[in-house]
Amino acid sequence: MRKTGIDEKGAIKLQDMLEILEKNPRKEEAGAITIFIGRAKKYTRKNEMTEGLELDAYKEKAEETLAIISKELEKKNGITDVIIHHMIGNFKVGEDLVYVIVAGKSRKDTFPVLREAVERYKHEAPIFKRELLKKGKPYWVSEDNKKKREFSGSQHKSDLASNP
Repeated sequence: MRKTGIDEKGAIKLQDMLEILEKNPRKEEAGAITIFIGRAKKYTRKNEMTEGLELDAYKEKAEETLAIISKELEKKNGITDVIIHHMIGNFKVGEDLVYVIVAGKSRKDTFPVLREAVERYKHEAPIFKRELLKKGKPYWVSEDNKKKREFSGSQHKSDLASNP
């Protein structure tokens, strides 16, 4: 099992991530493990009710980006491990979308790095979110500029990959 990746829905569970931590030769240095679980939520930022999300990615670039983020953050003082796995596919409200785990010497070390890892993957990795509304047309959301963009059919993948 790899430390970072883009996985199809259901391919990885939180327990799998914790098992990765157990294999780290520096695990005994860690006095704190912080975990972020991103989930599909019921309402958009504009308070529109959703049925769920569709997540897609420029997989090769996203995996490369997650690996870079992990390696860079592991170099921070007091950090022993950074694991990031994001899922793609169709998700119902309440289903897990992403797992980010940071292990380190203390909570003072891990909490800021956890937040940085989440903010960085959201802004740097080419992962695309389509909000599936209960009422109204689904739309793709850009994390960088918080604007709605609509795409038809398979056009969105090439457009988003070149203009994330």
